[in-house]
Formats: sequence, structure tokens, C-alpha cells
Amino acid sequence: MNSAHDLGGQMGFGPINPEKDEPVFHSDWEKRALALTLCGGAMGHWSIDESRHARESLHPVDYLSSSYYEIWIKGLEALLLRHGFVTEEDLAAGAPVSPSRPPKRKLLAPDVPATLGRGGPTERDKPGKPRFAIGDRVRTIVIHPTGHTRLPRYARGKTGTIERFHRAHVFPDSSAHGGGENPDWLYSVAFDARELWGRDADPASVVSIDAWESYLEPA
Repeated sequence: MNSAHDLGGQMGFGPINPEKDEPVFHSDWEKRALALTLCGGAMGHWSIDESRHARESLHPVDYLSSSYYEIWIKGLEALLLRHGFVTEEDLAAGAPVSPSRPPKRKLLAPDVPATLGRGGPTERDKPGKPRFAIGDRVRTIVIHPTGHTRLPRYARGKTGTIERFHRAHVFPDSSAHGGGENPDWLYSVAFDARELWGRDADPASVVSIDAWESYLEPA
């Protein structure tokens, strides 16, 4: 979607200044935010794509003024509301005041290491043959969706070269909205920096983007 979360290539936000010796968490509440988000996803009522879209759907002012884990918590609140696990009254009270639906499953503490180690594989079987091969020149489509997409704005309508083929994976644009997994062929596409950023970009730099076949057309 075209919203504040898609910051790649936008001007005016200043440089990225990595924090020296940055800790994994800056405070205990961030640990809890991560744990709650993982446990919420493990209930099995939404996909990682719907979870991403919930964070992307925050109002731009809210998104840009929130820290990383504040965005996670706000996205989780939206998902819990949408799927009937909490109510506005619960959130206002900071405690359950209304009956809640039971989850499909629970993530118990002893199972966390194995669950995180297993991750959430997205590779799927898909009939037919991929349209493109390594070395093919392709152009990304130009879209302005109101829903979820993994094609960033700065890479739309740009020409690059297929450098890797990842087989078929869940198509996030569909998965985020309950439209099914609809597996699509996935590629890594390499773009010259000048193709993305213009003639003033570093001529020696290359940017690689994972792109589903639905995002691509022959160049």
C-alpha cells in the first residue's frame, strides 16, 4: 500500500545513525511487546502478512511518531479487535471486561525455542512453470494498491535482472486480506542504483529485491 511505512527512497528523513552497542531491548516493555505479538500470531487466526498490514494501516502521524515496538503493539491491538479477542472496552480498561473467544491454539513457554527455530516457512507447491529465468531482464509493474504489497514504491516501474529463483511462496498481497495463500513464483531482482535513484546514485551500487512474478513483466 502507499502509506507512511514505505519510507524507502523518500527524502527529508535524514541519515540512518545506528546506535553503537545497541541493546536488543531498550526497556522491559519492549520484551513484552515482542512476546505478546509472537503469542498472538501463534494462536493461528491471522497470517504474518495480515500482521504486517495491521501495522502499515496505522495513520501516518501515528506511525511516524511511534517507536518500533509501539507500532507492533498498536498493530496487535487492531488484530485482536478484528478477530474478537478484545473489545474497545477491554483496551480502555487495560484489563478484560468482556467475554473473549477461545484461540485455536496457545504458545506455551516450553515450546517457544522450538517454535522460533521452526519459523514460518512460506514455500509452497505450484503447478506449471515459472515465466522468468536467471539472467532475464524484467520490469516491475506500477501499482498503487490500497491493500498490502511487498513491492516498494521506489522500485515500481524499474528495470532489473533476475539473479535468483526461490521457487513458489505464499503471495502476501492475497494472504494479508484473507484471500488465501495463492502461491506465486518468487525471484530476487537486481537493480542498478542509478535505475532506482537517478544519475547521482553510486554507479557501483546494486539493490536486490525479492519480487513475486505477479509484480514483473518482460523488459
